[in-house]
Amino acid sequence: MSVDTLTNLATGRILRLQQRARPWAGPSLAAVAVAAVAATPDGYLHATVARMLPLALLAVSVAAITGHAGLPTLGQVAPYAAGAYTTAHLALAGVTLAAAHLLVAAIAGAATAGLLGALLVRYRGTVVLMLSLAAAELTAITAGQWRTVTGGTDGLAGIPAAHLLPGTPALTADRPLLLYTAAITITATTAGTCLLHRWQSLLTAVRDNESRAAASGHPTTGYLWITHTGAGALAGIAGALLIHTHRWITPADVGFGTAALALLAVVIGGPRCLPGAATAAVLVLTVRDVAAAPWPGHAPLLLGGLFVAAVYLLPGGLAALPTHLPTAAARRARPATCRITPPPADRSPA
Repeated sequence: MSVDTLTNLATGRILRLQQRARPWAGPSLAAVAVAAVAATPDGYLHATVARMLPLALLAVSVAAITGHAGLPTLGQVAPYAAGAYTTAHLALAGVTLAAAHLLVAAIAGAATAGLLGALLVRYRGTVVLMLSLAAAELTAITAGQWRTVTGGTDGLAGIPAAHLLPGTPALTADRPLLLYTAAITITATTAGTCLLHRWQSLLTAVRDNESRAAASGHPTTGYLWITHTGAGALAGIAGALLIHTHRWITPADVGFGTAALALLAVVIGGPRCLPGAATAAVLVLTVRDVAAAPWPGHAPLLLGGLFVAAVYLLPGGLAALPTHLPTAAARRARPATCRITPPPADRSPA
């Protein structure tokens, strides 16, 4: 066997290993980052990061619909609210087991997204975005007026803390709460990434050329509805995490502002990268709550600057950063070409 053949075989094996390891790269880096934060003695930092993760998981659900299904949406706050309020009432009724909260919240989120998706997946483009905006506004209005369920504009407070297992201490300490929230967020993001990877070819065909996919016999609307419903389950789990980390909820937590932040995180992180959307959500909240603290009232300005910088400097979002860095390094290392200017023609008379 020749050297070239061995080289080609080794290169192909390396590429296959990279493809297999790629889905686990994001979760692994996230786990390392969470472990580094948890190792610090700063309880305020633990609580702050833990309260950012519900929005991160909500952004993951938005990325599944916007990036993979090609349906830009602001309506994921509806299943997010369904999961949050369901979890809150379970806790107030005395059911404080975290696993039960997550399961029921996922079912509530999937059911809400399924009903909403039956309308949304029939449309495309700007129409979907406007209809989802209406869904987001109706969610906030309903939460503000349905006092028997949501507590009205005052919200629900004094929600009991969750327990991992019966008889274990409640999740009130900052470090255990951070580890629990991060574990659920990373697990849900990884599961969503793996499921979408199996459906990637079908969703890409529907997103890029739906008429051709339909002509090939694929039920395109059904694929989009299933994706929308599954993303609703992720949003419902994010709503449960919101209750576990905050232990209160108001209509402002499930309104247009939350929907806009989640969609902004998807654009910055990369529409087709679920870990990138989660990372960008943490970045967005860091800019809004930490970086903008010395300048009260200027958080929207800083977020706008972050959005503009991300669009112009990273067209593919944070997910495209590993691609841009080697390209930039190669351009910098490439030697400048020297132009040889030909001498002027001899115009002297013969």
